[in-house]
Amino acid sequence: MSQIGSTISSSLKQYSAFFKEGSGVRNLSFIIMGASHLSKGQLIKGSLFLSAEIGFILFMILQGFSAIGGLLTLGTAQQGWVMDEELGIEVLAKGDNSMLMLIYGIVAITLCILFICVYHAHFKSMQYISDLEKKGLAIPSFKDDVKSLLDDKFHITLLAIPVIGVLVFTVIPLIYMISIAFTSFDHNHLPPKNLFDWVGFANFSNILTGRMAGTFFPLLGWTLTWAFMATATSFIFGVLLALLINKKGIKGKAVFRTLFVLTMAVPQFVSLLIMRNLLHASGPVNVFLEDIGLISAPIPFLTDGLIAKLSVITINMWIGIPVTMLVATGILMNLPSDQIEAAKIDGANGFQILKSITFPQILFVMTPSLIQQFVGNINNFNVIYLLTEGGPVNSNYYSAGETDLLVTWLYKLTIETADYNIASVIGIITFVLSAVFSLFVYTRSNSFKKEDGLG
Repeated sequence: MSQIGSTISSSLKQYSAFFKEGSGVRNLSFIIMGASHLSKGQLIKGSLFLSAEIGFILFMILQGFSAIGGLLTLGTAQQGWVMDEELGIEVLAKGDNSMLMLIYGIVAITLCILFICVYHAHFKSMQYISDLEKKGLAIPSFKDDVKSLLDDKFHITLLAIPVIGVLVFTVIPLIYMISIAFTSFDHNHLPPKNLFDWVGFANFSNILTGRMAGTFFPLLGWTLTWAFMATATSFIFGVLLALLINKKGIKGKAVFRTLFVLTMAVPQFVSLLIMRNLLHASGPVNVFLEDIGLISAPIPFLTDGLIAKLSVITINMWIGIPVTMLVATGILMNLPSDQIEAAKIDGANGFQILKSITFPQILFVMTPSLIQQFVGNINNFNVIYLLTEGGPVNSNYYSAGETDLLVTWLYKLTIETADYNIASVIGIITFVLSAVFSLFVYTRSNSFKKEDGLG
């Protein structure tokens, strides 16, 4: 925040100094954008700046100010039935829509910020023209500006469309989602029939200390346990499998690698649904075990809380191990053989070589990947939902089951119970949790501290 404040302060000083140095048309450009450019013969560029200002002013007069006002109130007139005196019957009176008012308000503020950016670009352009005049150089034409955008400033041209896309499809929806966390937008306040309002941090308090805490903290604990176990098991067994396949004397290495890669070729949801059917109470696994007399009643693989958690961790290994095996294989094939040979000459056995040379090298290279896998498992919707749908149901939880992760609970809060405000809070907490963990672990890993290599 201090850096932003200093940047704004520095910009204001530049504006003030530039205004004091100038006079006439140039200072008029601070009010009428493009005036200076038009006076210097830059007709197209000046017209574009002027059009941007006129368009922004018209937008603010026609829609902008009312949209920002609606963002502050989120509506005052609720939709309802009123008596029509002429017809003598009740008619549905059109009211405010809090959801649309929130969206329009966010868009209006975003456009205000964009206009400030355009205005600053206009100011920089005036500074550039002034510097050229002081040096006695020619002022570039619009054709020269276009040529520059296709040459030395081509990176700006290439980034323009992606930046606009990120703004429209990522930034604005993200701001909207975050904003909902501070409102009362739940199943009791669904627009357009009902209005919702700003409630500050009440939803966060509800999650952390209120009635939702009894669901949130158990699911948070299970989410972290699941993410750690899913990542650790895939990593450990994937590395062991790679070591086994790459061991000297093992024949048919390519065949073994291909067989494990085939599990990656099959779409994940297909494998998970097949596993779900196999482990059903009346599925092939239980039927087979009953037929051979090992069990007298079906094992509740996916319907008992503890067993279901163990089952999803085990099944996830089927998906995660081949990925780790391929990465570890690539690392093993590029390990410095001279270190291993020197260790053998010094009398180190296989376990000592693994502990001191092989495993540290693998861990060094794979640390960023492990962080990505851990964060991915925190948000691993597919494995949990396709296998158990978050079940079995726990009567002490609010719209959640024993195996629900925070992300699957968020989905249920959105789709099943329409508690969008609570779902938004869960999304924010999940994001913060993932970001803090990623930064904390990575900045303390050897991959970060020794970027030039493992020494």
